[in-house]
Amino acid sequence: MGSMLRGVVVVATLAAASGAVAHPAGEARLAQRLEGRTAGKPVDCIRLREVRGSEVIDGVAIVYEMPGGRLLVNRPRSGAGSLRSADILLTRTVAGELCAPDAVELVDSLSYFPRGFVSLGAFVPYTKPGR
Repeated sequence: MGSMLRGVVVVATLAAASGAVAHPAGEARLAQRLEGRTAGKPVDCIRLREVRGSEVIDGVAIVYEMPGGRLLVNRPRSGAGSLRSADILLTRTVAGELCAPDAVELVDSLSYFPRGFVSLGAFVPYTKPGR
């Protein structure tokens, strides 16, 4: 293998390992989902009983739907690059709260085999003006 090609392989491997691989389609989907909303102050924990639904944004984030149309966006501290919209999110909590840096297991929705996990970051609330 030529030295130039070897350098490209090393850079690509390092980028993948660090989670620095860009996911432009996921970022575009997240921007579309948040259109017209304003970010609020991040929080470390959310109550699971208040979650009305969730959406995995490929390679980027998990969006939690809350009462009143509020959205909470979590960009995991690690593992975000492995997020897929077809994943089932498996959480285990003791107090009924999901907090940073809790681990969320990713399960393939077709085979039901575990695919890995993400370590959650802070939850950023997004609301529409006037709410």
